[in-house]
Amino acid sequence: MSERIEKVTVGVPITKLDDDQRIAYGWASVVQKDGQHLVDVQGDMIEVHELEKAAHMYVQRSREAGDAHTRKTGIGSLVESFVVTPEKLEKMGLGPDALPLGWWVGYKVHDESVWSKVKSGEYAMFSIGGLGKRKAA
Repeated sequence: MSERIEKVTVGVPITKLDDDQRIAYGWASVVQKDGQHLVDVQGDMIEVHELEKAAHMYVQRSREAGDAHTRKTGIGSLVESFVVTPEKLEKMGLGPDALPLGWWVGYKVHDESVWSKVKSGEYAMFSIGGLGKRKAA
């Protein structure tokens, strides 16, 4: 099995806005829904436990929001993060398909022009980027 490291980007719609607090909420990534593994736009599948590791690393090291994967300083900051795994659903007393498996986030947006784009729908989704090891089957 060969492996190569590639930069990946995944987009998921923003689902809730809190205009008073300037916070956008939604799924940063969904990897499984209704028992079905989801494939991203690059044709890849991420295991929820690998997503959880990446989310923990991001929360520990950065928490900075960017603007279209370019400018980061002063755009916004992560204020909420929760990775849904089968084990967490079970411990909460929820069924295995009660929620998608994935990463739910909330970002407080500090930059006025970015917040305007979020509110208008121009920026309608979160887009996470990172590095991953691609494994050939």
